[in-house]
Amino acid sequence: MKQHVRFCTARDGLRLAYAVHGSGPPLVRVATWLSHLELEWESPVWRHWLKQLGDRHTVVRYDERGCGLSDTNIGDPSVDVWVGDLETVVDAVGLERFALLGVSQAAAVAVAYAARHPDRVSRMVLYGGYARGRRFRGEDSEEEAIIAAIRAGWTAPNPAFRRMFSMLFLPNGTPEQMAWYEDLLWRSTTAEAAAALYRGRGGLNVCDLAPQVRARTLVMHARDDRVVPVQEGRLLATLIPDAQFVLLDSANHILLEQEPAWDVFLAEIEAFLGTDARPGLPVAVAGLSSRELEVLRLVSEGLTNQSIADRMCLSVRTVERHLTNIYAKLQVSGKAGRAAAAALSVQRDEPPRFFSR
Repeated sequence: MKQHVRFCTARDGLRLAYAVHGSGPPLVRVATWLSHLELEWESPVWRHWLKQLGDRHTVVRYDERGCGLSDTNIGDPSVDVWVGDLETVVDAVGLERFALLGVSQAAAVAVAYAARHPDRVSRMVLYGGYARGRRFRGEDSEEEAIIAAIRAGWTAPNPAFRRMFSMLFLPNGTPEQMAWYEDLLWRSTTAEAAAALYRGRGGLNVCDLAPQVRARTLVMHARDDRVVPVQEGRLLATLIPDAQFVLLDSANHILLEQEPAWDVFLAEIEAFLGTDARPGLPVAVAGLSSRELEVLRLVSEGLTNQSIADRMCLSVRTVERHLTNIYAKLQVSGKAGRAAAAALSVQRDEPPRFFSR
């Protein structure tokens, strides 16, 4: 399995890096505080998330502004800015309707997006999240302590300050997992950006937006989470209409492959999303041209080559040439290619369509 990294431009001109991997119905993971698309790909902390979710879904994820492969500038982070970045990435990939995955503070951004775009979010899965940031739940002193630790030891040779983060996020991690996470911190962003992003997350509050969500929602939370108290997960599930809540037996804010809670999480998410058993479209679509994507979209709607030619004002021979190129890029035969195109319909009650043009 490979990931395909691309870049797009946010509304304020900042460059955002995003990656696509896997096959099947689309699942968009909202960016979290501190990420690095390349480092996470082979990491002992995130690799099992990426591989196992990508086995049944076309997974889209991105580095938030200031982190990883995205621009180091962060501007003025706020819920509007973070939702705008998510909008930019989704439009760059060409998704019309998809499931959202919000982990930790990204859950609040996912809620805000789903409330504003009810027609685009099919279902939503939130893990370890909250509707209100630290300053709205009386944790101001804890926030200041964390920010002080960031400024004091983010890149210091002695990892003692960074060890505080691995103990919070991965208390049951192996030495390898904790050491990797501690390295990720300073390799993903600067101390200045980390502090600003952390402070910005503390001011999030989507309590008024959560009741407006119309997408079916699954909320999961680790029982002994040290980063986000479990009561915040319960509150989030209470605010979203008809949300399901699943309590996981773990203390890790990031679920690890070796713990039973990970298997429970994976089973719950797959049962909830109702993964389509039809063949998924290979991630190689990210390498198709806009004209090839348009041809593939019309194929997914069941049009013949002649009908496609008429619709696009092309000759049948030109359409056939486009299809030959498409199938070569997807590494499938013509028959298998049309079956893959049929998988563009990711919702049972939607017309066969994946990319918007």
